[in-house]
Amino acid sequence: MYRIGIGYDVHKLKDDLDFFLGGIQIPYNRGCVAHSDGDVLIHAICDALLGAANLRDIGCHFPDNDPKYKGIDSKKLLKETYRLVKEKGYVIGNIDSVISLQKPKIKPFIPEMQKTLASVLEIDESQVSVKATTTEGLGFEGREEGISAQAVALIRRIDAQM
Repeated sequence: MYRIGIGYDVHKLKDDLDFFLGGIQIPYNRGCVAHSDGDVLIHAICDALLGAANLRDIGCHFPDNDPKYKGIDSKKLLKETYRLVKEKGYVIGNIDSVISLQKPKIKPFIPEMQKTLASVLEIDESQVSVKATTTEGLGFEGREEGISAQAVALIRRIDAQM
């Protein structure tokens, strides 16, 4: 009746690229090096949803060597991911996520991310949790070389009551 999935994504940061996170563009002088728009949060959520539904991972559905996904808005990947999950007979219970990065500070952007993600997934904003943390200067995130995100998704059978 209920299933849980976990997702993780990481991208390298580079100067003079647009920075997308949680479905929105955030003003910053660096962005993610990626085949798509590099939205690590959405990619982690996609993997969590796909894992919960036993649909493998994001790379199986949206390979990074397929030209049709070059520069794609990750919200389109998330929408398609959720279509696949619903096709298997599931709906979202909730999503919990955490982003690890040293800069920029994203706390002011979290409500907009939650609103955007909930809209794409056709769920209530209360079902989407987004948190952020630094790594206190440690690791690739702390050195501002990259960004990572983790997400957990709870899904339930469409015919099951919450």
